Amino acid sequence: MLLGSHVSISGGYVNAAIEAARLGIDTIQIFTKNQQSWKEKTVTEHEGKEFKAACIKHGVKQAFSHAIYLISLGSENDDIAEKSMLALAMELERCKTLGLTHTVLHPGAAGTLSKVEAIIRIGDRIKNVLQVLKGNPVKILLENTAGQGSSIGGKLEYISDLIDHIKSKQIGLCIDTCHAFAAGYDIRDPKGIEKFFKETDNRIGLEKLLCFHLNDSKGELGSKLDRHAHIGEGFIGLTPFKYIMQNFPHIPKVLELPKENDADKKNLQILRDLSKK
Repeated sequence: MLLGSHVSISGGYVNAAIEAARLGIDTIQIFTKNQQSWKEKTVTEHEGKEFKAACIKHGVKQAFSHAIYLISLGSENDDIAEKSMLALAMELERCKTLGLTHTVLHPGAAGTLSKVEAIIRIGDRIKNVLQVLKGNPVKILLENTAGQGSSIGGKLEYISDLIDHIKSKQIGLCIDTCHAFAAGYDIRDPKGIEKFFKETDNRIGLEKLLCFHLNDSKGELGSKLDRHAHIGEGFIGLTPFKYIMQNFPHIPKVLELPKENDADKKNLQILRDLSKK
């Protein structure tokens, strides 16, 4: 089913695989380091071997990371730009050592630049990182965003333009349902969700869609509010989740939701039930 959740690495990477077993999931997303800090971390070969063995032991078929939110590849501040490129490069190196297939990255914001100028700047910086790490196979999946501020990821055409500018087979797409809805894509009914994926295919290509973040939305349609709600408890409803579960079983899907009262188990069960035709 390739269904799971974002899980913690607290106490060591292997604990993420142990949590996967507890939840009965085969797919996990992790932060490979403290996501609120610029301080870098190197993963040892021993840690990598331990984690990969734990994933096999606990039935994890797909594991990937989310790059830290501090990364801002469109920044006009040279110091932030340098830190961002280093952070992305180090993320890819940690992923490689841990055996992760890809990392999910927010494309960035334009700031005072035009969208066209920002896409070129962000794309060039990603190309620079890939060139420096030539031979590292880990893919970068650009995630659609809620479209707040000068964010580049709110519209599919911006992500498409960015992918076209980078021109690398290492670049793919991650779709977040909450972000799509908050950005103005009405995916609440069958026609709406089909239209969204048709546009995704036409602009980017569904073959580049390599993971989902399955989250309901606390904000209304087009609110630009990046606030995730439990499945079926937000403004989106169950229809798009049923569509995704039934039409994209082969693509990894993870929850990014509050975990109080063991909420992951409830959300996962809802999604499993929706997968049944």
